[in-house]
Amino acid sequence: MSSTTLFTIPPSPATGSPPTTSTTHHFISTNRLAVLIDKSKTISHLLQIHAVLFRHGLDHHPILNFKLQRSYASLGRLDYSVALFGRTQNPSVFFWTAIIHGHALRGLHEQALNFYAQMLTQGVEPNAFTFSSILKLCPIEPGKALHSQAVKLGFDSDLYVRTGLLDVYARGGDVVSAQQLFDTMPEKSLVSLTAMLTCYAKHGELDAARVLFDGMEERDGVCWNVMIDGYTQNGMPNEALVLFRRMLKAKAKPNEVTVLSVLSACGQLGALESGRWVHSYIENNGIQFNVHVGTALVDMYSKCGSLEDARLVFDKIDDKDVVAWNSMIVGYAMHGFSQEALQLFKSMCRMGLHPTNITFIGILSACGHSGWVTEGWDIFNKMKDEYGIEPKIEHYGCMVNLLGRAGHVEQAYELVKNMNIEPDPVLWGTLLGACRLHGKIALGEKIVELLVDQNLANSGTYILLSNIYAAVGNWDGVARLRTMMKDSGVKKEPGCSSIEVNNKVHEFLAGGLNHPKRKEIYMMLEEINGWLKSHGYTPQTDIVLHDIGETEKERSLEVHSEKLAIAFGLINTQPGTTIKIVKNLRVCADCHEVTKLISKITGRKIVVRDRNRFHHFVNGSCSCGDYW
Repeated sequence: MSSTTLFTIPPSPATGSPPTTSTTHHFISTNRLAVLIDKSKTISHLLQIHAVLFRHGLDHHPILNFKLQRSYASLGRLDYSVALFGRTQNPSVFFWTAIIHGHALRGLHEQALNFYAQMLTQGVEPNAFTFSSILKLCPIEPGKALHSQAVKLGFDSDLYVRTGLLDVYARGGDVVSAQQLFDTMPEKSLVSLTAMLTCYAKHGELDAARVLFDGMEERDGVCWNVMIDGYTQNGMPNEALVLFRRMLKAKAKPNEVTVLSVLSACGQLGALESGRWVHSYIENNGIQFNVHVGTALVDMYSKCGSLEDARLVFDKIDDKDVVAWNSMIVGYAMHGFSQEALQLFKSMCRMGLHPTNITFIGILSACGHSGWVTEGWDIFNKMKDEYGIEPKIEHYGCMVNLLGRAGHVEQAYELVKNMNIEPDPVLWGTLLGACRLHGKIALGEKIVELLVDQNLANSGTYILLSNIYAAVGNWDGVARLRTMMKDSGVKKEPGCSSIEVNNKVHEFLAGGLNHPKRKEIYMMLEEINGWLKSHGYTPQTDIVLHDIGETEKERSLEVHSEKLAIAFGLINTQPGTTIKIVKNLRVCADCHEVTKLISKITGRKIVVRDRNRFHHFVNGSCSCGDYW
């Protein structure tokens, strides 16, 4: 640090002009320098002040050195702060606390703990500020040791120390310890309330979180964000959107964190109208359109069925990172636009961006939706050989799906057997689906037996084998599986479809009778059935997994959840407008055929997002080419 660095003393309040050079030394005040250090906004300015201290022999002044050390750290030059601290003779607890705080704030826990240990060995006793500093972002294991020391030294009752300990346990997932600390706090600050709220939300205890949230007398934006994101991350997107609307009514100011959570909730629901409204809110309320917000919008529009909007947003993002590219690639893949996904992948690589494991999940999914076996193998092999990415369970799942759907079921089975990681129930389920599709009964039974033996069987396992048995009329096998499911306490996931109309999401269960407009919906279903019959439609009763009469099978097919949602859409939307449906399960063959016919008869485009992909039905055809 050169002592010749120029420094200009601001004008004196009394005279309005700086003192002359010859009288500068007499006018320098440590108080004034302390204020200047505190007000410094740049490293350059701070270095100038530091140079003045050297010139005037104040470089060992304890208060000024302390303020310099702290300011260097706050302006991002922790190295300067450490160098200055190293030159400090017999640093007090305040110097130690400042250097610990600077490291803790940047997540440098190990270094912060090392300074804390050095402080203790030098015989300097920590104070409450030391503990609250070192506990910031501290991992749970060293946090427990610090908790013991805080109790020993009598600081555990301090509000800031206790809040710091609560935060340590909350972030570390020890909900019980966090709650014990929280319940015994005589005074609960907004910070401690937020820490406990975050703990509940992060670990899925949404009911407890909501009780705490509703009981808060004061809520800042962080509290709203934690609760909204808690609902979003735990699969309760409807609740997230309801709370967001309540946030707006409460005049709380949403920020980037808020809209990222809300856009994710819209994507989960397929709520395009709500997503568009949030996009408009972002544009009109000063929320910066950066790569994070742009990527969230791309993801939302893709999941809500509007690839056109997704691509428009994607093209507007400046300095796109690999996450933004991945979002668009995955969007194309889930809609079955495999060629576009592959072209985008090549463009990304040409720009010098290194693909990630998510990139390859998107590309391999795209290959699976189009049956590109050769291209899929090529990409799967390049992933490790050219890009150094070790395949994960998701990549193997994509390959098993690609091979299985293309009829290479035995090859898919060999791939699973020779994997260097343990296959999970999802992977086995994918292979079982291929067995069902291609009638591989023996292999399907073998897989189910393996899953039952390893206690990995779930409802999907039994349903898939039931499908295989039902397809060949083996009703004894179907009955046996139903008994196994009952004995094991396994329940079939009910079919559920949703549709958004006028910014409200309506949900339908198969055969459901709970909707307020159920009478009109079932009347529309009867009308639809008349259209279908006049167009030569024959119900695909072979997919019904019950040994019942043909009429009963037909009735069970008529009330599948997506058919109820489509009927509701036809009643409550303008003729010619697109109907968008989201379903939790894979679309069955009968519903797929029916939706194609409805799109032709009504002249409507119908977009259905099922568990596997998007289907765009237009004029009697589907974008999947009947390959799903």
